[in-house]
Amino acid sequence: MPVPLLWLGAAASVLAVKALADDRKIQHTKRFKRYRAQTLADLEQYESPIATYPTDVFDTEQKVKPEIGAIVCCGIGGVLEHSGIWIGDNTIVEVDGNGLVKAVSPQRFTQSRSGNKIFIACDSLGQPLMSELAAKKAIDQLYQVISYHLFDNNCHQFIWQCFQTNNKSITTFKALSLNIAQLFDRVIYWDLSDC
Repeated sequence: MPVPLLWLGAAASVLAVKALADDRKIQHTKRFKRYRAQTLADLEQYESPIATYPTDVFDTEQKVKPEIGAIVCCGIGGVLEHSGIWIGDNTIVEVDGNGLVKAVSPQRFTQSRSGNKIFIACDSLGQPLMSELAAKKAIDQLYQVISYHLFDNNCHQFIWQCFQTNNKSITTFKALSLNIAQLFDRVIYWDLSDC
């Protein structure tokens, strides 16, 4: 009797993945019909300022060219995200696990991480949420070593400090996304990079 239970489990998994894919399609349709240039004030009380998270499982229909000062990310182990700042010339500034601030290519940014795609924080029109000043701050810190800690002083904290220099602690990707949404007063869509 174990074989039918395996089939039942496999069928349930297929239905769950299909439901998630259908949900992504609905979000995409809403984005271009109803949510034009959406600000946070336009949200219903129960809606999140993060419309779509980055995912390597489902392709997004929206592909975006990165702009200088755009926030980029990729997946790590299917559980975490790694973030950086696009500075142009096919280059991203990131903080590695040793605390070194360095410039890397998009290929190096995703190398040895589970995610092989790069995503960009965008508004509902597919425009990257970016700051040339943040890019300059990131460049000014190249080859410096910060006191890195996986939870307390990580890549997300580095990105936030480039955008908004303050004592606010940003320890997770979700916290970074929520604060960037608030800073730009835009709902965030993590769109696939076209780089």
